[in-house]
Order: sequence, then C-alpha cells, then structure tokens
Amino acid sequence: MLNLTSTQRRSLRARAHALHPVVAIGEKGLSDTVMSEIESSLDAHELIKIRAAESDRHAREALLLQICESLGAAPVQHIGKILVIYRPAPAENAKETATKRKPASNKRRTKRSHQAD
Repeated sequence: MLNLTSTQRRSLRARAHALHPVVAIGEKGLSDTVMSEIESSLDAHELIKIRAAESDRHAREALLLQICESLGAAPVQHIGKILVIYRPAPAENAKETATKRKPASNKRRTKRSHQAD
C-alpha cells in the first residue's frame, strides 16, 4: 500500500472535490470485475472516487484498505459512502501524457481594433 504525507493527502482531497464517483461497489461486495474496473480507472485517472453501497462504516473502511493493499494505491479520504483513492500513473503513461501536452504559452492575447479607413 502506498503511503502519503498529510500535505499530499490534503492536495489530493482538494483535487478530488470536483470529481464524481467512477466505480460503484454494490451489495454483492468487491468482485473481480469491480477490482478490474477500479484498476483500469486508476490507470486512466490516478485519483478516483468510489461509491460503496455498504451501510456499515467499518465495513467500508475494510473495503478501502483491501482495495488499496491489492492495487498498491493510497487511501485519500473516506466520507460517508464515498471512498477516494490515489495511485500514480505508471512511468510509461506519464511519458505519453507529457508528450501530448502542449507547453503553456506566456504570450498575452490582445484585442485587435478594427478601424474603418
């Protein structure tokens, strides 16, 4: 399981605030299909929210720890039935996204004035 500092967790909680749950764990619990969906979502997004149908808080915490231990992720937050987990993208995915991104331009856009001659 990945360990985070409190500063990292705080930053990830702020990033996760606007996210919607991408995976739902139903009444049947944590199946292989759900685990593979969580893993593919982590590969794609790094930071995800999961909605757990379990009503017992301790059972949800056990689910969170089980997911993080089996996938090498870090628990970020557990509020109500929402679980937030983080796992950094593999190095090859990080290289691909870095090459796809365009460097930010520092040029300011100016309005052109259209004058009639």
